[in-house]
Amino acid sequence: MNDIPKITVGGLPIAVEDCGGAARTMLDHAYDSRGKGRKPLYVTSANGQVLSMCASDSAIRELFLKADLIHADGTPLVKAANLLAKTPLPERVATTDLVHNTARLAEKEKASFYFLGATQEGIEKAVANMKRLYPDLIFAGYRNGYVSADEEQDVIDEINRAAPDILWIGMGVPLEQRFVARNLEKLTGVGVIKTSGGLFDFLSGKNARAPQWMQDVGLEWAYRIYLEPGRLFWRYLTTNPHAVWLLLTRTR
Repeated sequence: MNDIPKITVGGLPIAVEDCGGAARTMLDHAYDSRGKGRKPLYVTSANGQVLSMCASDSAIRELFLKADLIHADGTPLVKAANLLAKTPLPERVATTDLVHNTARLAEKEKASFYFLGATQEGIEKAVANMKRLYPDLIFAGYRNGYVSADEEQDVIDEINRAAPDILWIGMGVPLEQRFVARNLEKLTGVGVIKTSGGLFDFLSGKNARAPQWMQDVGLEWAYRIYLEPGRLFWRYLTTNPHAVWLLLTRTR
């Protein structure tokens, strides 16, 4: 998207958009792509963990650079940009917020979603909860994210037949980026792909968002450690200091 300005934050090109603008960008592109059989717009997100992974692994960095747009899904990225870059970021574009901004517009404008990710139980609950919140939102389909190599082409064919305006993929980093890299050229029935990390665990009710004050000061990661210490403590202990260094030295 050449018309969306970008700045370098922590070493990655980050789109200068707010949540409302990001939702509008995705939907407008999806409408313009309907029936044209072209490669979808690919949108992903970066937080401190992603910055650290991309700086440590060139293959993962290349996966993220394949995206048309990378949003700042982390308050520290916004604060670093506002302190060190010539162009500030208007706000954090968290996928857990963006999905609701987009759904409110999509419900009115008859745009369709497809959810791919989580367990079968988790994805069913996520879809059911979204339908309760947005009764007129169109779901072209949904599927769990456990896709074997033998099943992958069938899943791609199924999604193309469903022809969703926006495909939300939540498999976790970097599995979802690898899935998109393998299949971006094949998903010609899709308008926009948005990688979504653990979005469906929040939508299903499995995970809770941090209190708003923790989100505002960039401590949502601490709340997640509190909820899942065994899985997340070591990850954040190793990536957070590296991410801070990257934000201070590779933002411009």
